[in-house]
Parts: sequence; C-alpha cells; structure tokens
Amino acid sequence: MRVQTFSRAQILQDYRFRCQALAANDNRGFKQEFEELNEVGRDLPTRAGDSEANREKNRYPLILPYDHCRVRLSVQNSDPHTDYINANFVPGGGSERDFICTQGPLHSTMADFWRMVWEQNVRIIVMVTALREKDMVLCDRYWPLERGKVYHGLIQVTTVTRKQGPDYFITTINLRQRYCPTDRIITHYSYPSWLDRGIPKDSFSLCTFTDHIRQHLEAIPRLGPAVVHCSAGVGRSGTFVTLLWLMQLCARGIKPDIRAAVEDLRLHRMWMVQNVEQYIFVHHCLLQWLSGGTGGTSACSPQIQGASSNINHHTQDRPHGSGGDQTRRRRRRHRHRQKPPSDPPQNTIQQILHPGNLLRRLLPSLPPFNPSSHSS
Repeated sequence: MRVQTFSRAQILQDYRFRCQALAANDNRGFKQEFEELNEVGRDLPTRAGDSEANREKNRYPLILPYDHCRVRLSVQNSDPHTDYINANFVPGGGSERDFICTQGPLHSTMADFWRMVWEQNVRIIVMVTALREKDMVLCDRYWPLERGKVYHGLIQVTTVTRKQGPDYFITTINLRQRYCPTDRIITHYSYPSWLDRGIPKDSFSLCTFTDHIRQHLEAIPRLGPAVVHCSAGVGRSGTFVTLLWLMQLCARGIKPDIRAAVEDLRLHRMWMVQNVEQYIFVHHCLLQWLSGGTGGTSACSPQIQGASSNINHHTQDRPHGSGGDQTRRRRRRHRHRQKPPSDPPQNTIQQILHPGNLLRRLLPSLPPFNPSSHSS
C-alpha cells in the first residue's frame, strides 16, 4: 500500500488555498467545520470519573475522561478506585497513545500525577498554562521551581536545572521511586503566557515552542507518551497537541487535515480544541510554520489573522454552559522517529513511513473506529 507524499512547497500551496477559502465571508468555513464537530464523543461514557469515589479528583466537574481510553494507574492497597486519574491517551504522529492529556494536578492528586508519569514511562511533560491567574488557581505546583527535591507519595521529584527561553521555561527533573536506585530524567516544558481565556497573542512564539518540542520528541527514543496539560486539559492542551501532530505529518510530506485531527482527538478526550478561536488559531499557526515561521503576514490571509488575534475573552479552557465539542470522526496515525529534511524526497519518505503505521483515516479501506475495541 503506497502513501502519497508531497513537498513542503506543495503542502503550503494547497493549505494556504484551503485556509483562504475557509476564512472567506467572516470565517464562515471555519465556523461551519467547528460547528460540525459539536456532537463528537458526547455519547462516550465517563463512568469512572463521575463515580462518587473519584469526583473530588476532578478539577472541574464537567471535564471527565472517557472510559475507553482513560489512563489507568496501578491499584493500591486493593482499592479499585486508586486506578483513577483525570487523564486520557490521545493519538499523535505515531500511535494511538502518543500523548496523555490531563488536567493540571490538584494538591490532592499530585502523587497520582507523578505515579502516572512513572508508570507510563513519560520523559516529556508540556504545561501550557500558568499556575494561577489573578485569584484563580489553574494548576497546583507539582515540582520544585528551583533546585531541590520533594516527595509525592513514593516518588522523589528533584529539580536539577531550570532554563528560560523567550516565552517558556525548560526544567530538568530527576525522578526516583523511594527505596529504589533507578532514576529517570524528565524534561518539563512550561509555556505560562498562554492565558486561560483565549489564545496566545503571538503565534510565532507558540510555533517556535511547539516545533522545539517536536524536534525533541523525534530525537529521543520512544519510551512512553508525552504528557500535555493546561488547567482542564482540553482547550489549550488540545490546541497544542493538534498543532504538534500536524507539524509531525507535514514534516513527513503528509498533507494536514485539522478537522480530521480534532475529530479524532475529541473521540479520546472531551472538548479538545474547545472554541472556534482556538480552532482557527491552529490553522493560522500551521500556516505560519509551513511558510517558514517568519512573521506570517505574507502567508496568512487577513481574515485568518484577524480571527486569531481578536480573542473572545469569554471563552476558556474550563467548561462554560453545557458546551461539549465533538462529532463523527476521521483518523490518522503516522510514524515519527527520524527527522527528515523540509522537502523530503519520495524514496526517503517511503523508508521513514510504513503505510501500515499511518492513521487508519488515511487508509479508507480499513474499518471505522470502534471505541469499545480500544478500552484500556
């Protein structure tokens, strides 16, 4: 089975044309696509998160993990409820479980969070939220900001180094189980300028941050999923994962389909890419990145830029009203280890990509997704 690939220039040309069409008539196409996703995943069960024993472990009562792909912790002291954490496996550029999207840890769930990181062999954590905004706590601090160590349950968390980038921080964390000599190095990325309401003011900054993490993921052995969280783990987290995922595909010569990616993500965690501003912003960022990431005005139509910069300050990552965001679906999965050049030759891409590893949505002959067959 042969997978058709394209040069970066071809992808950019087609993608720019598509974005311009979607942006016409006051972003009518974007709004229509986003509206079509409203029902995706709404019928998927969330029994574990809604059970009385686990309700206090949820930062927001309406943001619950789907049962079929929730992350299950090891059971402690024969208590079946100790396997619960508000987190879902979600797909990315290589598999059905490339990422774990989760809420910002509560003080009472920090030990569970680090247990998840240890048990799932996580090596990269991406935090796309500040700890607090004004008087609102969005995420409890679960690691030492400066050099030092703390214990969360049986996990020793030691901050080794902390470096500051243009708009983000990179912290190296040493992780060790108490009474166990084995330790692991975790890289913690923090992007605190992305406010709880709306979208980042600077798309170039987010593109740079996301591409840096994409390259890091491709440079290290694939040991476990990357953890991505904001406050609720749906809006900003979903926007970041969508952008990173599509960057991975484009780097391999695969044309992006943001609607299909968001549809797939929403079948794994509710409300991923929570509002239309975030949906448009993903398109804007990917277009800027494809065009070289240098300012973006020549690559992006005025309609897209206007939509992504004029934030609706009443939208947020937390639930508002009943509003879930999800519909039918399409699927995509791709390999993502070696780092290809910007415009990879056809034969090189065929060596990197094996068609059997691509997301099934790219291969229409395969059967549609059935959540019950992916229960963890």
